[in-house]
This record gives sequence, C-alpha cells and structure tokens, in this order.
Amino acid sequence: MKRFASISMVAALTLALYGCSENEIDNVGSAESNTQEQQTKENHVSTNTFEDGVDEKAFQEALAAFPKTVPGKIVTTSVPLTEMLHLLNIVPVGVPTSTNPIPTDFDSVTRVGSPMAPDLEVISNLQTELIVGAASLQESLDKALEGMNLPTAYLPTDSYEDLKLSFKVLGTYFGKEKEMNEIMQTIVAKEQELEKQAAGKELPSVMLVIGTSDSFMVMNDKSYLGSLVERLGAENIATSILKTDSTYSTLNLEEIVVADPDMIFVLASGDHGANEDKFKQEIAKNSAWTQLSAYKNDKIHLLDYSIFGVTSIANVDTALTTIADYFYQ
Repeated sequence: MKRFASISMVAALTLALYGCSENEIDNVGSAESNTQEQQTKENHVSTNTFEDGVDEKAFQEALAAFPKTVPGKIVTTSVPLTEMLHLLNIVPVGVPTSTNPIPTDFDSVTRVGSPMAPDLEVISNLQTELIVGAASLQESLDKALEGMNLPTAYLPTDSYEDLKLSFKVLGTYFGKEKEMNEIMQTIVAKEQELEKQAAGKELPSVMLVIGTSDSFMVMNDKSYLGSLVERLGAENIATSILKTDSTYSTLNLEEIVVADPDMIFVLASGDHGANEDKFKQEIAKNSAWTQLSAYKNDKIHLLDYSIFGVTSIANVDTALTTIADYFYQ
C-alpha cells in the first residue's frame, strides 16, 4: 500500500469552475485579441502565480508546436480539446462529430466528422487556419490530411496530467490566462483538500477493470482512471505487481488472485462495451473472483462511464472526489 502522494502546491483563490458567462464568449478571430495572443505566444511567458504541477519542459515543448501567428479559424477534432476551448471562451469554426457530449453552446458549430477520419471537404470549406487534435491520433490524422497543407498542433488528452498540460497550453497560446487560471486554481484547491483528507491514512491496493464488447481488461496507470488513482497515491496492481506495459491488458485471474487487490473499480457501460449485468455474469462463471478480498469485503465498485470513461477537464474535480471518497470511507 502507498500513502497519498505528496503534492507540493501553493494555494491560490478557489474560483468556481463555471464562472464565465455564455455572453462573454469571444470569437478568436478578433484583431485586438490576436495581437495580445501573439505577444503571449512570442514571449512564452506563463502568468501563473501559483504552482499548478504541470511539467514546465513538456508545457514549453507543446506550446512551441503551435504556429507563431495565432489563427482566427480553428478546427478541433478532439472532444476533450473542444471542451477546453469552450471553458476558455474560444469558439472554433469546426468540432468533431461524436457520441460523446459536445458543449451545447457549440450546437451551431459545424461538425467535421469523426476524430480519426474527419471530412476534409468540410474542413477545407471552413477556410481552416489551424487543426488542433489529440496526440494519440496524430499519425492517422496526419495521414488523412496529407496534401492539404494545413497547420496542425497536437496535445495529449489521455490522462489527468495530460488534461492539465493541454489546458494550460491552450489558455496560454490564445491569451486566455484568466479563464485558464480560474479553473486550474479550482483543480489545485481540490488536490490540496484531498491531501489534507488523506493525512495519516493508508490507501488500498487497487485493480481497475474495463468492460469491452466481448471481455474485461485490466487498466494500468496510463489510462485516464489509472492516472487518477496514481495522482491520489494508491497502488495500482496492474503497474506494481502485474507489470503490464499496455494501457489495457487481458484479465489473468490466477495472477490477480495472487495480487489480491483491496479494492476493484469496474468501468462498464452498455453503450461502450460491457454493462453491469455482464460483469455479474463474469463473476458468476468464474469462482476465482469470489476468492478476492475485494469481493469478500464488498469493495468492488462500478463507476459512471460518463465521468470516468471520457477524459474531461471539467469533470476532474468530480472524478478525483469520487475515487477519494471510496478510499477514505
């Protein structure tokens, strides 16, 4: 078991996550805004007055990958990045088509197709000046855009730390430090609150399971849920004992029985793979599950896919709190 990971952060004012009025949404193409944003980009200076925990080297490298001149017409092919633009009061000209939720304020914004295979004709017709996509899909998106001569920038969105990094990059690049810092301060305040809550307590060892259409798999710290558990300082047996290299690995119940995690989190959704009933069937058909301490002590918890199945900067407060509540109850 591990104690809560040390978080050395200086507290700043805790502001509401959704403190911006819809009426304040700016079009990123205004000349005045672009001038200010260009100065921010060229200077590469962060106006943060508090420690946000974002790796400075990674931040500067990601920021430097954006065009020198801040564009006015942006298309994003990533749902998490679309959400970030919304929180920063930036309206893109195109957003992805997805079953995952897009901010309702963007209902009138043109859909450009799936994150992996956007509609190139639509993107071209929008006179797009910059495409911002998820780093995990860079290879496929670059291939799809080959020959279009469009500037692209990619940001990581897979983990909790990725979300903070990417949000800081977007806020800094587009000159939206005020909006960015309000939300980052809220996240930092939540981390500090949970650090105090964990003082003197030991955390459980944990196994993370995700249901697919035909099986269940174990998740390590590279997954979004895994990154939350790691941030809170608990031991994920997929990393510490099973030594899995892949983000998602096949369940090996023999090894899991030996590892015997104190707590199991199951991410299951009927819309995205296996639902709760299917997991119950999985337990019923294999008695090895009943040998686990987590099963005997009623420490198997089913998590809401809408909170933990999709990376979301707006949901990190809820996600961290939910996991911490299970740890400390």
